[in-house]
Amino acid sequence: MEKAPAAGRFAPTALMLGNLVTGCSVLAPAGMLPELATGLQVSIHAAGLLITFGAVTLCIGSPLTAWLTSRMERRTLLATTLAVLAFGNLASAFAPDYASLLVIRLVMLAVGALYTPQAAGTAALIVPAERRGSTIAYIFLGWSLAAAVGLPLITFIASRYGWRAAYGGIGALGCISFLLLLLRLPAGLKGAPVDLKTWAAVGRSRTILLLLAITMLQMSGQFVVFTYMGPLLNRLTGAGPDAIGMVFALYGICGFLGVVIATRIVDTSGPYRTSLLFTCLVLAGMSGWALGAGSLVLMAGAVATWGLGFASTNSMQQVRLVAAAPPLASATVALNTSVLYIGQAIGSAVGGLLFARGLLHTLGFVAVGFVVLALILLVLTRPRPGAATTARRPSFLSQGAWQTSREGARRPVMGTKES
Repeated sequence: MEKAPAAGRFAPTALMLGNLVTGCSVLAPAGMLPELATGLQVSIHAAGLLITFGAVTLCIGSPLTAWLTSRMERRTLLATTLAVLAFGNLASAFAPDYASLLVIRLVMLAVGALYTPQAAGTAALIVPAERRGSTIAYIFLGWSLAAAVGLPLITFIASRYGWRAAYGGIGALGCISFLLLLLRLPAGLKGAPVDLKTWAAVGRSRTILLLLAITMLQMSGQFVVFTYMGPLLNRLTGAGPDAIGMVFALYGICGFLGVVIATRIVDTSGPYRTSLLFTCLVLAGMSGWALGAGSLVLMAGAVATWGLGFASTNSMQQVRLVAAAPPLASATVALNTSVLYIGQAIGSAVGGLLFARGLLHTLGFVAVGFVVLALILLVLTRPRPGAATTARRPSFLSQGAWQTSREGARRPVMGTKES
């Protein structure tokens, strides 16, 4: 492979802002369900289906678009994707009705699905090997910012100026990100084409399949509640838009702190024990939500605990998938992204059905059930006693990021030899 062009100044920042736009585009409806329902004259459940159907589109589109575009030049590909996201959000601001908004969203996300995994691959092409981990971590900070800053701002803008203004703001940010990426990302970047033969090898690995199931169950449990968190807080505690925005911010900030903590302890604890810890935090948070329903203070505290685990659990899934089969990393991480979106679709669909039937307290307990199942499967993937400890601390720990460690070639292809 030819030597890739060097990164221009602010190229990683341009990629990071693209993830911020992508994250806001995916999560936006969750921050303004009441405004969408009122403005479009539909139920909150119907407004929540924007997330459900969007997640279905993402889980199909992520591997499909990665395969179809694997030979495209990266600056053109990523800039085009951001242009579609920017235009899609601006078009959403002018959608005349619910059906139009849904169609615009599905088309937008079908293209936008490829941005996050391709941004990670592009980061590896534009910086030296010793800086890849930190650069990927920086690029995926965009998703954390989408949850910690973007979602509360969306709630604030929608509650005061309407949902159309919120979509317009995301679209404007997308235009800025598009221009910065076009100006700062070097031309001529090409990644390795996706080899379809790897999918069969992935399907033969019990460990990989279990890890993918864990991702799906974890996300299903969280999105049972997360999709309708704003309306639930309002109906169960009487919280207004400002209080709901603060809870969203607490969730995102704690998620960022959880990632920082995970990077500190995984070196000594290993990915399995770190994953176990943060899954238990998610379970504790979900349980606190279910048991504390009706009290804003208790529910906010539960969200903070849950937030500590939500990003870190997925990060550990990426680490363990790479460690289980380094040669298959590109395929397994792409699949992990897909099953993550499948979990979002399942969770938001289940949550929507319960919400529509007025079973507001039940949502929390159903969410707990999903996470308990994930925890059981996680225990089943416990490394064998005495297994060689070859995994090392990854220097990326955020949504969708991965990097095979320098020792990856010495790990067994289908083993679980990690600590």
